[in-house]
Amino acid sequence: MKKKRLIILLLTLALLPLSSVSVMARVINLNVGYEDPQNPQDDDKRTLTLVPEVDLEGYTLTFNTPCDGCVLRLIDENDVVVYSTVIPTGATSLVLPSYLSGEYEIQIVQGNTYFYGYINL
Repeated sequence: MKKKRLIILLLTLALLPLSSVSVMARVINLNVGYEDPQNPQDDDKRTLTLVPEVDLEGYTLTFNTPCDGCVLRLIDENDVVVYSTVIPTGATSLVLPSYLSGEYEIQIVQGNTYFYGYINL
């Protein structure tokens, strides 16, 4: 009787990892834009612009590269900024408001340069 219970327990424990559901974060593909393309700064032509690496899982953004002090904006299909915040220094993630739903342009603004892509919440 003890052996049967032990076998059932071991079988249950062995199958337990197979029943978990994993959610993978989606990488946000970001492009580079400039706030004032009519008046580009000379420094922009001589420096390499590093595009941040950002993932989205549910409503949580994960910053794989630092975005300290940058402004994060979400813009709807009518070009209205529906959410804006400053990314805190040292932040590796940021939770977006749960009242947002639909497709948005995401912008991470760093000086006159901004990085933009599209997300669906």
